Amino acid sequence: MRKLGIIVLLVGLVGCAHKEPLTAELYKGQDAAQIFKKGETALVKADYPEAIRHFEALDALYPFSEFEEQAQRDIIYAYYKSPDYASAGAAAVRYIHLYPRSKHVDYAYYMKGMSNFNQDRGLIQRYVDVDLSKRDPGMSKQAFADFSELIRRFPESPYAPDARNRMVYLRNLLAQQELNAAEFYFQQGSYVAAINRVNYILSSYQRAPQVIPGLGIMVRSYRALGLNRLADQTMSILALNFADSEVYQKLVKGK
Repeated sequence: MRKLGIIVLLVGLVGCAHKEPLTAELYKGQDAAQIFKKGETALVKADYPEAIRHFEALDALYPFSEFEEQAQRDIIYAYYKSPDYASAGAAAVRYIHLYPRSKHVDYAYYMKGMSNFNQDRGLIQRYVDVDLSKRDPGMSKQAFADFSELIRRFPESPYAPDARNRMVYLRNLLAQQELNAAEFYFQQGSYVAAINRVNYILSSYQRAPQVIPGLGIMVRSYRALGLNRLADQTMSILALNFADSEVYQKLVKGK
C-alpha cells in the first residue's frame, strides 16, 4: 500500500507540473537571443520545465528567428527528459514537418521513436513490475515503425545502431504478445485462431525466439484438428531448424 501511495503522489506531482500558465506576455521586452540563451541555460541545468517555457515563448514571439530551429530541436529533448513522452513525440513530428531537409532531422525521427518506445515504460513502471508482453502493443508497434523509418531514411545516422538494437527488443516483445495470444487460444480450444497467431509470428517476426514455441503450438493445434499432414510438415520444419530445442524434443516424446 505504501508503494501505491508513492505512485499516486508522484503522478500528482507530474500532473501539477503542467498547470503553471505558459504565456508569452512574461517574456515581452526580451529579444530572441535573450530568451533562447535562458532556455539553453535551463537545459544545461536540467531545469526542463523552465527550458520548455523559454523555448515555447521564443516560438510564440519570434517564430522566424535564427534560433528557432535549434530551439525546436532542444524542446524535443526537454520534453523527453521531463518526462513528457507524448509532447516530445509531438514536438519531433513538428520538427520533421518544419525542417524535413535539416541535417539534424534524423535526430527528430530517432526521438519520435524513443518517445513512443518509452510511453509504455513511464513513471508507474519504475515502481511496479509490469510484463510489457501483456500490455496493449499499440505504442510498441509504433516505436518499431518509427525506428524502421529512421534506418530506412538514414542508414548511416549515428542513431541507427541504437534504433536497430531497440527494434530487436521490440520485435521479441511483439512476438511474445502474439505467442501469449496463441497460447490462450490453444488452451481455449480455438485451434484455428492459435494457428493464425503463430502464422503472424512466422511472417512478421521470423528471427524472434518465439518462433520455436509458436511452431510447437501449431503442431499441437493441427493434431487437435486432425490435420496430421500439416502437423507432420510443421514437425519437419522444427526438425530441420530446431532439432535441439526443448519444444521439438517434447513433441517427439509425445508430451
